[in-house]
Amino acid sequence: MRVDGLAIVLRPRSQSEACDLGLALVRAHAGSIWRCYTPVLLAAAVLAMCTVDLGGGWPVLVLFWLKPWLDRSLLFVMSRAAFGEATRWSDLWRARRQVFGGQFLRTLLLRRFSPWRAYTQPIEQLEGQRGAARRKRASLMLNDNRGAAMALQAAFVHAEAVLGYALIALVWWFAPENRSAGVWDWFFHPDAHEAGRLGLDIATASAYMLVVLFLEPFFVAAGFAMYLNRRVVLEAWDIEQEFRRAFT
Repeated sequence: MRVDGLAIVLRPRSQSEACDLGLALVRAHAGSIWRCYTPVLLAAAVLAMCTVDLGGGWPVLVLFWLKPWLDRSLLFVMSRAAFGEATRWSDLWRARRQVFGGQFLRTLLLRRFSPWRAYTQPIEQLEGQRGAARRKRASLMLNDNRGAAMALQAAFVHAEAVLGYALIALVWWFAPENRSAGVWDWFFHPDAHEAGRLGLDIATASAYMLVVLFLEPFFVAAGFAMYLNRRVVLEAWDIEQEFRRAFT
């Protein structure tokens, strides 16, 4: 990685402070992030909605399972944003083999259950590590940081749940006063309501998709910033960056 080309200031940080750096990266490059991420999410959302007739929350499950694959496009944009580069959809499309095709099955199977997915994903996608080299690298990066990486994922799982329930609750809050009881009954007895279970499944899936659209970039960025911070500690990137700037 071209340390001298990074557009962010490197220095040893606590991992919680590194998360703040990731959130700032999203705010600074929001245009690039959602310009590239939204079409990918919409394609996944259409696929997920095709299962709505199966009932039982299948659209939510499908989108939930595809999130590690969606994160690959986000990490591609974040890696360019770290160098101050804007990303257009055409840039993502040109790199589609690397972004969407690399380790497809591993992404959807093993990484789906990883408790520190956002933190270790750059090892596979950006460093290109494989096999024993990947396991050794991941062990080194996770040393003394497993708790922080798991806490990051747990925090975003809770934030996702809260935002999802809040969006669904808006239906009740904005319902006419004389219909609020009916909306409440719809939530808990959908089969007996005129809107039916299908309507509830569509509303739930739509709320979840909006939450993933909004929240997932922050999750990936926080994990990426924690990864960069760990490399600063391991490889003294902050010193190298200062030396390169001093002698430019």
